[in-house]
Parts: sequence; structure tokens; C-alpha cells
Amino acid sequence: MNNIEFTLENPHVSSSPHARTEVTTRRLMTDVCIAMLPALAWGVYHFGLYSLYVTVATVAACVLSEYVFEYFMGKPITVKDMSAVVTGMILALNMPPEIPIWIPVLGGIFAIIVVKQLYGGLGQNFMNPALAARCFLLISFAKKMTDFSVESMPWATVTPDGVSGATPLALIKAGGEVDLTALLVGNIPGTIGEVSVIALLIGAAYLLWRKVITLRIPLSYILTVLVFTALFGGRGFDVYYLLCEICAGGLIFGAFFMATDYVTGPLTPNGQIVYGVVLGILTGLFRLFGGSAEGVSYAIILGNVLCPLIEKYTVPTAFGKGKYLKSKAKSAESKLNKMVVVKTFIITLVSGVLLGGAYVITKEPIAEANRAALYAAYEELVPGAAEYKDMTENKELSDAVADTNNTLTQSGVYGDVTVNNLVTAVDESGNIMGYIADVTDHEGYGGDIEITVGYIADESGELKNTGISFLSIAETAGLGMNAQNPEFKDQFTGKPAMADGSPAVLSVTKSGSAGENEINAMSGATITSDAVTNAVNAANMAVSAVEGGNE
Repeated sequence: MNNIEFTLENPHVSSSPHARTEVTTRRLMTDVCIAMLPALAWGVYHFGLYSLYVTVATVAACVLSEYVFEYFMGKPITVKDMSAVVTGMILALNMPPEIPIWIPVLGGIFAIIVVKQLYGGLGQNFMNPALAARCFLLISFAKKMTDFSVESMPWATVTPDGVSGATPLALIKAGGEVDLTALLVGNIPGTIGEVSVIALLIGAAYLLWRKVITLRIPLSYILTVLVFTALFGGRGFDVYYLLCEICAGGLIFGAFFMATDYVTGPLTPNGQIVYGVVLGILTGLFRLFGGSAEGVSYAIILGNVLCPLIEKYTVPTAFGKGKYLKSKAKSAESKLNKMVVVKTFIITLVSGVLLGGAYVITKEPIAEANRAALYAAYEELVPGAAEYKDMTENKELSDAVADTNNTLTQSGVYGDVTVNNLVTAVDESGNIMGYIADVTDHEGYGGDIEITVGYIADESGELKNTGISFLSIAETAGLGMNAQNPEFKDQFTGKPAMADGSPAVLSVTKSGSAGENEINAMSGATITSDAVTNAVNAANMAVSAVEGGNE
């Protein structure tokens, strides 16, 4: 059938496909790589040359994994089609700038072998390999993958509930504000390739010019996030807030470079619009109601799984079949299909509205309950105060926290620990009765450990620790969770905040007989013991900075 003469008597029929185009997979993938270069260039300029090393190593891991797998499996070698390079670049640009190189390399191997090749190679994978690998790394190495620590953030204004050292999206979720200009330019912390909106839009314009992508998916995706955020974000149609939500995080990167993947996204025009709406709803749900401020990666891979269903009900009418389909429009199968689509849409819409409504209704009571718990901890540590004033009301406290966090970041003496807030407890006359420090150690065995530490001056005027209170802890039951028991936490009570004009330093011992500046470790929970003790040491530094003892 491949070479038959075709005349009226003897027709010539060539093999399919009959459509002819000069577009090749290699050309498409090369265009995507070129489009990502502005974002990569800014990432290297902003974060340093190490970002380039991460990118090169990740791309190399993807290309070599594909070559080695295909070689030993006796399959055609396809590394020249550039698809592995695209996977490596997307994965690398989704990495924190200080990530240990072996982590994205492992992710690249996972993306190519597990997600791509084991499902048949290019065109057969059911989800975006780079994003699947990123989610795999987020689950496996959560702390390393979410470490965006910076020495200072002059571009951010944080409200009392905010936290220092967070990404702009996390600050927005915490109730803070960020500089929109910094978001557009990219003068912010984040992953290597997501920070500069301008660089990403330059790349997106190139893809549109080369007709590699259309606006159906990115536009429907971004608009849905915008509407969802306006409805359920708690700030209504505040234009500045909505623009920050759109520009912060990985939304622009995801909308133009990841959601538009040919293999894992719908091909039908209507399906692409529906797909974008689904991604927008999922991203909004993850961002506003999830534990993390971001949700683009998870939204896209879940959307990938839904693509077959979306395409099934958005396939256009086949040429020449219009009359047939029209005559059969009222058939049982057609009715059933329409009902399934309508019901699925209604269920999705109603679920999103109900979840969003529940969040709006419960947001303030939950916040009020959290504030009540916080002030209960304050009252326990420094009882009898007429008022507790945090660092937003006192520049001296704010400066002390900023200086302490800078010192902690630069020295690394206590690992990854952050002073979130510093509070003064004052009496009815406005006199300071004591201090309370809110500190988070990010190196607990089960994740973050947040504590408050109280201080009151004794008769000699020396500041002494009045105890610690746990605001957040998720350590191993029966081991690390024993930190809340009096046998461990009461060891800190009475310890001095300063020694010879400098912050007092506590250390963990396993000897069972703690000295004046020692804390006995919990059996089988040394990591938790170290984390809590480091948090108290950081609190000592912050309080000493106020008292003038931190040089």
C-alpha cells in the first residue's frame, strides 16, 4: 500500500500521515529551551554561578539517563530530539538556588527512567516528567526543596503574623505585603527560574511567536486563578494583591512552560480551555487552603491525569459526520455523555465553592483561636502583664530580630533557626516586666518546631528563662514528642539569657547530669533535643540584642 500507481483506473495511495510539515520534535524542543534562557540567565545573575552548575548537572543527568536506558534496552537512541534537555532545564529551573547538586540529579534520573521511559518514551508518559520528579523530590527532601533562606528581605513588609525568610507567596499567605516591582524584575527569593516575571514573559512571547504554544491554556489558567483568589483569598478584588498572587510563585512559569506540554496536555481547543480552568481551580485550592503557599506543580500533574477524560468529552465533530451526529444527538449514549460532563463540572464547581466558602467562614475564627493560644502562652511565661507588645510596635525589637536573624544565617552556628517575633510584656504603667521570643527551628526530626521563650529579670536584674511553650511540634510519638513533658522542657527554666554581657549558650549532653549551661537530651530523641535547645539559644541572642549584650 506504500507505493501503488493511482489513476482513475489504478489509484496511487501513499502511507499515512498525509499532512506534511517542516516542524519536528527537535525544533519544538529547541524553541522551548531557547525560551527558557532568559529565566535561566536571570537566575544565574540573581543567585550566582552555582545555579548554572545545578542546571548543567540536571540536564546532563537527564540526557545520560535516556541514552543509557535506551542503549541497554536495545531501543532507538532519541537524545538528539532535545526532549531530555527540556526535561532537565524545567526541573533545574524549579530547584532552590542552593540545592545540593545530587538532589536534582536524582530527580533527573527519576524523571527520565521512571516517568518517561518505563511508560514507552516520548509521547507515552502520562504526566510531565519534570514536574513528577519535582513532586517526588518535594516529598522525599521537603526541607532542602523549600529552603529559600536569604540574609535580608528589604523588599518585604511583614505583618505581625508574617514570618521572615519566606518566599513572597508565603508572605502573602501569612498576611504580609511584597513589592510588585521586585516580583516583576525578580529581586526575590525562590527557585532558579521562577522569580523574574519579565524574563518568563520574554520566553513566553518567543514561544507564541514561533507558534509552539497558544494562549488557550495559559490564559484560562491564569484568569481562573485570579477569579478564584478574588472570591476566596480574603481580600476581594484588591488589584495589587491579585497581581502579586499572579506574579509570585511558579504560576507564570507553570502556565507557559509546563501546562502547555504537548504530550500531557489536551490537544483539542475546547479541551485546552477546560484544562486551564481545572488547573486554575486546583492551584487556587492548594494555595489558599493547603499547607503550602504554592500548588502549581501538584495542580499540573493532577491535571495531566484528567486529560484523557477532558479530551474524551471535548473532541470536535469529525468532518463529514455532522448530519449523523445531529440525527443521533438524542441517543442514550449522547445523553449519558452530556450528563457525565455536566455532573462532573457541577460537582467540581460546587466542591470548590463549598470549600472556599468554608474557608472564608472559618478563617477568622481559626485566626482568633490561634491568637488566643499565642496569648495564653505569653500569659503562662510572663504572667500578670497588662499588655504584650510585639516588634511591629517597637523598632528596637524589630531591629534586634533582624540583626539576630542575619547573624544566625551568616554564622549557621545553630543550624536553620529563625526568630519570628520578639514581645515585651508591660505593666499598667508601661514598664517592661519581661520579654517573650517566638522562635522556629527548621531542623526537628519531624519538621519545624516553633516555641515561645519567656524572660523575667530576677532581684539582681539578671534576665532568667521563665520556661518554654510549644506552639508547633510534630516529632515522633513517644520520643521527640516527649519534649513537651516537664522532665525535658523544665530544664530551661531559670537559665540565664546572658553571660558576661553576651548571649548565654546552652548545650545538649547525654551524661545524665546537666551542668549550669547544659540540657539533658531525651533518650532516643537527640535531634529534637538539639533543635529545641538551638531555638532557645537563638531566643537568648534576640533578647541580648535588645539588652545591648549582642556585639
